[in-house]
Parts: sequence; C-alpha cells; structure tokens
Amino acid sequence: MNRKVVTSVSLFKVAAGQRMSITYSEINEKGEIVKDNVKVARIITDNTTLDNINTVLLDAQSIVNTIEE
Repeated sequence: MNRKVVTSVSLFKVAAGQRMSITYSEINEKGEIVKDNVKVARIITDNTTLDNINTVLLDAQSIVNTIEE
C-alpha cells in the first residue's frame, strides 16, 4: 500500500475563509516516489482547525515583529 507524505502546507486568507494548500508525495513499499508534487486545496471550516491555524499565524507574526531591518 502506498503512503502519502505531506511535503508542504500553505495558508491563505481568501474571501471564502481560510484556504489551506497542501503538497504531498506518494511513496510505495520500496520507498520509491510514485507521485511527486501532488497538490490539493481546501477551505477550512472546522472551528478547532481554524483556532489552531490562528495560533500558528499569531506565532509567525510575533517572529516577524522581532526582526529588525
């Protein structure tokens, strides 16, 4: 059975809400990549997930706020 491994996640604020774009690879039992750079996107509707996303975004903003140019 092939395994799907997430390789990238991006979050975007859009008119419909919070959009999550995911990139993943599919790997077979031998460790060979059988699909690479597969993309999927969803609008997040689950409140717990939205709360978790907001926590990550707040942490990211606090990091950016500490950068001196």
